[in-house]
Amino acid sequence: MSFILALDQGTSSSRSIVFDGQGRIVAMAQREFRQIYPQPGWVEHDPNEIWESQLATAREALAKAGLTARDIKAIGITNQRETTVVWNRRTGQPIHNAIVWQDRRAEPLCAHLRAQGLADTVQHTTGLVIDAYFSGTKIRWILDHAPGAHIAAAQGDLAFGTVDSWLLWKLTGGHVHATDVSNASRTMLFDIRHNRWDHGLLAALHVPDSLLPQVHPSSHLFGETDARLFGTPIPIGGMAGDQQSALFGQACFRAGLAKNTYGTGCFMLMHTGERFQTSTNGLLTTSAAQPTAVPEFALEGSVFIGGAVVQWLRDGLKAIRASGEVQSLAESVPDAGGVMFVPAFTGLGAPYWQPEARGAIVGLTRGTTVAHIARAALESIAFQSAALLQAMSRDAVAAGGSPVSELRVDGGACVNDLLMQFQADLLGIPVVRPQVIETTALGAAYLAGLATGVWAGLDELSAQWQVERRFDPAMEPARAAEAMARWDRAVRQTVAE
Repeated sequence: MSFILALDQGTSSSRSIVFDGQGRIVAMAQREFRQIYPQPGWVEHDPNEIWESQLATAREALAKAGLTARDIKAIGITNQRETTVVWNRRTGQPIHNAIVWQDRRAEPLCAHLRAQGLADTVQHTTGLVIDAYFSGTKIRWILDHAPGAHIAAAQGDLAFGTVDSWLLWKLTGGHVHATDVSNASRTMLFDIRHNRWDHGLLAALHVPDSLLPQVHPSSHLFGETDARLFGTPIPIGGMAGDQQSALFGQACFRAGLAKNTYGTGCFMLMHTGERFQTSTNGLLTTSAAQPTAVPEFALEGSVFIGGAVVQWLRDGLKAIRASGEVQSLAESVPDAGGVMFVPAFTGLGAPYWQPEARGAIVGLTRGTTVAHIARAALESIAFQSAALLQAMSRDAVAAGGSPVSELRVDGGACVNDLLMQFQADLLGIPVVRPQVIETTALGAAYLAGLATGVWAGLDELSAQWQVERRFDPAMEPARAAEAMARWDRAVRQTVAE
């Protein structure tokens, strides 16, 4: 029997999951690590802590499964995207803490790039907007602030990587410095049309190309683990950034298929096939996880506050004692009683892009109870996701395609049946929850298994993907349209005149 070990390196914890040849979970281990906040707006991780926590969970998952390295056909890696590590090639030690994707310290450099008129070039080449979110300006900040970094970089002594590259380097004992197209596409330095580093953007950011990893398809034999780590070498056959990996794990292999991950925020991706498409509705274009050398793309949108609104109900409003109580509280009333909750605690992301927006609860009456607010909070996750999907469908139709016909869902909040039904009602299309909701890790496993012959191809993976529950829309389309119109009015009230 074939087994795959998926390493799922996230923002707050490292996890490892063993999957069998049917894509079923055999064992899982998880370990949290430190979040470092040197000053407001700055977020860092210790790269060595990331590595140590990931290695520990891999060994623990194997032990729980009762397996050894000889039983594992391949390793797949998926990771928090954009987080930036720069290390010394000779010593293998980072020259600075990792700068995390949430970090905003590079915004002044981004403003400088915008002032230089590079916004259109960046979007045309990389599919992204100029923002401190992405890795390129983080690299430049480290080179500017780590002692002797520019000289060491010029001499070829330094290596840059997103977290996948750092883990690959450590797993292979420093023998392989590489990444995949999906992670490279989040650096703001990568030409996603041609799958190569862009020398014009490297020059604009003064980043030497000697720092950069080799870029391969997401399903590829990247190397083997150092035998000392697990007792015998294991092939590393797959790598993808977490959201592209989840799209792959949801078997969204062709244009028009879309998934939404309901986590702290929400991340929605729609596969657009081999067509590079620039959004006119506030979305990003990104490389999809690619099983071959042929470029494939996706449109992506992010909701900043998804499941985090439930944490606010618990910790801020003290409306519930535990997050799991929110569904029963919300279900204690038949509807939200006209209340609309826009959780713009940190501004609004796609498709609005209103960083100055602030949260609002509107439609309150003397009859409003905490249950109505809880229901409106849950519904806000669905409203924001519906606005994203509508933007994606508009982009798809503008490009000659069809609107999205179903939404595949994963992430912690997708287990909430009330939320998923309301999501289907707003969208007017089925919302489909798979049997395995750990789709981020499953995508990495699929990519690794394709590279090592565990699975023959995408058709086999599509057949393996199984539905746990399908939520069909039950609301009249006119009522859904009216609800979205009320949501849009509430959103407008969050933006100061």
